[in-house]
Amino acid sequence: MPLQLRRGNVKPADSNSVEKKIKRGNAQRQGSWFRRLRGWLLLGLLLGLLLLSAGLAWLYSSSDDDITEVWVRQSQLLQEKKFFEVPCSEDYENYQRYPGCTPQKCGRAVTDTVVTREEAERIRRIAERGLALGGSDGGASILDLHSGALSRGQHFVNIYRYFGDQIKDVFSEEDFQLYRTMRQRIQEAVARTFGLDVSRLYLTKPTFFSRMNGTEAKTPHDEYWHPHIDKV
Repeated sequence: MPLQLRRGNVKPADSNSVEKKIKRGNAQRQGSWFRRLRGWLLLGLLLGLLLLSAGLAWLYSSSDDDITEVWVRQSQLLQEKKFFEVPCSEDYENYQRYPGCTPQKCGRAVTDTVVTREEAERIRRIAERGLALGGSDGGASILDLHSGALSRGQHFVNIYRYFGDQIKDVFSEEDFQLYRTMRQRIQEAVARTFGLDVSRLYLTKPTFFSRMNGTEAKTPHDEYWHPHIDKV
């Protein structure tokens, strides 16, 4: 009996589907390569940040002790004065020296014994009462009890002329006496620290209270950070 072969319905391969499968495979391989590359980039970035942090930490720990040392902490209460001597400016070499006037010793001093806490609070209240009478439109306001100068808007006024006898309701004679006493103590402390004759030491004028805030400067007077010479 002759063998008969049955031929089923064989569909010819669809060239479009084959091409799609090839493209899909290429896309998957390409996506996998991009994922690996992205992983390596992230790892490199993390390692770079780690090295940078380590470098900054090393620089901070190995920096000059004169810069990083805490000289006096805010929480400390100094019973005795601390003094740190620094070289005097070489500018003094360009001028004639006058005994008792040209600095012989230069430095920075910190003490908590010149003014008591109670006196500091009282003098602060004096400044607050005075500055409440005006205030600059910009970020810097001043009150000078010597001359009476007070920042008001974009100008200065003399509180003794501007307010007249009403100023007696703001400042008492005890307030002015406290201000004079503190000024004298500061003068004496400076003289003792630098070995000067207190009778030949004069504080510059104006000496004033300052109040600073973040308000944008409105006049050149508000830009207090510029080098300048105060003139009376």
